[in-house]
Amino acid sequence: MKNKLLSGLVAAAMLGAVALPAAAQNIAIVNGKPVPKERAEVLKQQVERSGRPVTPELEAQIREEVIAREIFMQEAQRRGLEASPDYKAQMELARQTILIRELFADYQKKNPVTDAEIKAEYDKFAAANGGKEYKASHILVEKEDEARAILAQLKKGGKFEDIARKQSKDPGSGARGGDLDWANPASYVPEFSEALVKLEKGKTTQEPVKSQFGWHIIRLDDVREAELPKLEEVKPQVAQQMEQQKLMKFQEDLRAKAKVE
Repeated sequence: MKNKLLSGLVAAAMLGAVALPAAAQNIAIVNGKPVPKERAEVLKQQVERSGRPVTPELEAQIREEVIAREIFMQEAQRRGLEASPDYKAQMELARQTILIRELFADYQKKNPVTDAEIKAEYDKFAAANGGKEYKASHILVEKEDEARAILAQLKKGGKFEDIARKQSKDPGSGARGGDLDWANPASYVPEFSEALVKLEKGKTTQEPVKSQFGWHIIRLDDVREAELPKLEEVKPQVAQQMEQQKLMKFQEDLRAKAKVE
């Protein structure tokens, strides 16, 4: 009798030991159906990728979300909605989206942007934006005779800033008295840039400058050496931009190789 009792206890203990891991793999059992913990882990990973910390409170919300989804899913299955054409079409689109996302993630993982590539891109940016920066002001009008009339006012002692606020057609700089702030001359249209770099500090163009925007009166307020951000300050942005460029090139290459009839 004693041996039989011990055997029963051992058997029960062994069954419990076997059953525990199986139960531990589930987050809940809904209407008799186990809900695996992997579903919560997937949602948790999505939250972590977005940069949000997964707190105990958020974990509890994720658990409730997983359970609610199982409840709703069971009801949809009970109603036979899985067999509907609309469901099947949406599932196919979702499958494509996920698979394509995995393809792009796999490409980026296997083709990371290197420090050397980032440095080369930064050097190219520095070469294009280095040199001198110009602090300019301008008054923009539609007609040449308007521009010449303003030049006459300035020669008679008219204040550049006041005239810009009243008459300039450039709403941004006009409200600031014509101030365009610091910029590389290459950022302006060629006609404007060419006239600007010829000016001496504090001087105004003696003739109106015509561009696609109208007629400009330009004043050079100051000149300085370009102040570029250091590589370490912009490295994350450069890396992100280059990752996108590489991914776009990958997509373009795939399209070019594909035989489309």
